[in-house]
Amino acid sequence: MAISGARQDQKSGLSGWGRTYLPGREIRSENLEQASQDYHLSRGLGRSYGDSSLPAEGDQAALGTTLADRILAFDDQTGVIRVEAGLCLAELNRLYLSRHWFTPVTPGTKFVTVGGMVASDVHGKNHHVSGTFGRHVRALKIRTGKGDVVECSREESADLFLASIGGMGLPGHLLEVEFQMEKIPSPWIYTESYRISCLDELLDKLKEKGKEWPMTVAWVDTVARGKSMGRGILFVGRWATPEEANAGAPPPRKAMTMPITLPSGALNRLTIGLFNRAVYYTHIPKKKSGIVDPDKYFYPLDSILHWNRLYGSAGVTQHQSVIPSESGSQGIRDMIETLAKAGTASFLTVIKDCGSEGDGILSFPCPGMSLALDIPINQRTPRVIQSLNATVKASAGRIYLTKDGLSTAEDFQQMETRLPAFLKIKERWDPEGTIRSEQSERLFKKIEL
Repeated sequence: MAISGARQDQKSGLSGWGRTYLPGREIRSENLEQASQDYHLSRGLGRSYGDSSLPAEGDQAALGTTLADRILAFDDQTGVIRVEAGLCLAELNRLYLSRHWFTPVTPGTKFVTVGGMVASDVHGKNHHVSGTFGRHVRALKIRTGKGDVVECSREESADLFLASIGGMGLPGHLLEVEFQMEKIPSPWIYTESYRISCLDELLDKLKEKGKEWPMTVAWVDTVARGKSMGRGILFVGRWATPEEANAGAPPPRKAMTMPITLPSGALNRLTIGLFNRAVYYTHIPKKKSGIVDPDKYFYPLDSILHWNRLYGSAGVTQHQSVIPSESGSQGIRDMIETLAKAGTASFLTVIKDCGSEGDGILSFPCPGMSLALDIPINQRTPRVIQSLNATVKASAGRIYLTKDGLSTAEDFQQMETRLPAFLKIKERWDPEGTIRSEQSERLFKKIEL
């Protein structure tokens, strides 16, 4: 079932969510197993920010998976479900939330396919407790670059399975996914939020509340300076008990649409600063609590379709990194300082507390703090990304491929020490390098370090 409004408007070529267009087109098919023989890349709803879902130069088209969206099996006793890779998370939630089942890990948008959740090994507000989505995947059906259709798991063809979790679709075309759903006590969230005046207090509170709450996330003001630097709002949550929950299931939320594309540059340090100030000071009282719809808690931006138009035709990049626990908070502070020195800011800034490393060979999170920065693209942006990456490298951190569109191969390969192991597995299953993307051509090429 296609989700109306989930995709951005098309101009010329294909784009990720960051609105950078490259030549190519998308051909959709209901039969991924057959159609995947003819393409070098599969893509779902195109919600990765950069070029990971865009065909490499010279490739004319990508295989769109969203018509292959069937639920193949579900065990209502165990919660084990098997679906085609093109099934949208929004549809999964629509069908199962009222039955008190939910995906064990959800990203910040419901407009993503299950295949995309595997390829990105998505994480959410509960990473410090539940890990990434890949931890809950039991089996995958994949067409490899050699043309073979392989059923793989932790017990069978385990190298292909683990390379595909967080592998950006590069080990092979994802056809089917089997994973464990979570039984929930009610279809509502109990949440608390706290307005916090500075970065150190915010990070300390985030770690402290993570010991009590299964879901935690913080919004951060990247423009405030001095003692207020890094001030923000901490949100915590859990599934509400039947006694706490509202009656019945949440009704469908009505979504607005961003009707126009704003001029590039409309979101700048001044306007973002005004927005951040309003968000911070309208959180009254300083501590709030209540029962909320899961859509409002997990997917606040999905209530505005095509919200990426706010950034203008030049688009947006997201720099998401994880700074290991042993590096402390200095890396996060340094990246916020980098934005100030460059005269830019992040419109939407999110910090999460990360738990153990994912099972996938290239899974993104590791124990520490994740910082996600939405940065409007202009001529200075590549240099800003390079400066942010310098801090990540100095902190022994890593970046999230799903969000990246501007890092250099040199920077990425210095951060990602696991890449050689991944490429060795990919070569075993795709010796000719048949499966590729614009991102893999940009970042995975051999360089002398």
